[in-house]
Amino acid sequence: MYSHILIPTDGSELAERAVERGLGLARKLGARVTLIRVVQPLQPPAGESVQLRATLQEYERAEHTQIEQWMSEAAERAKGSGLACEAVTAVSVLPHEAIVKAAVERGCDLIVIASHGRSGLSALLLGSVTQKVLTHSELPVLVYR
Repeated sequence: MYSHILIPTDGSELAERAVERGLGLARKLGARVTLIRVVQPLQPPAGESVQLRATLQEYERAEHTQIEQWMSEAAERAKGSGLACEAVTAVSVLPHEAIVKAAVERGCDLIVIASHGRSGLSALLLGSVTQKVLTHSELPVLVYR
């Protein structure tokens, strides 16, 4: 059925539950897993000061360190339960594009992703990475809510 599952996460509680469900599905299917976390780069305001630029760079370094640690721990959890797992981080202004691109480049045949279930004005204002993945992916997408 499915042999390689891509599981994106943003680190939220709901996304963590989707990771666990995706890992469970992979165990049942005997599939490999790729975990991905997409980081959106900070966009400093025009005319930022040297001090602000240094602060933003320090923030990004700390964020990347934290993400790498989480991804490493998640990959170890997967491997500890007998799954072949790779954890990757991507930097993109458009997370949905990075997710779909990673799935295609890594030969995944299923994407398992969480959805916060926003609708109406909140969905319009906040957007939905999950909805955009559904729209732009040619691969099957399993949405966990």
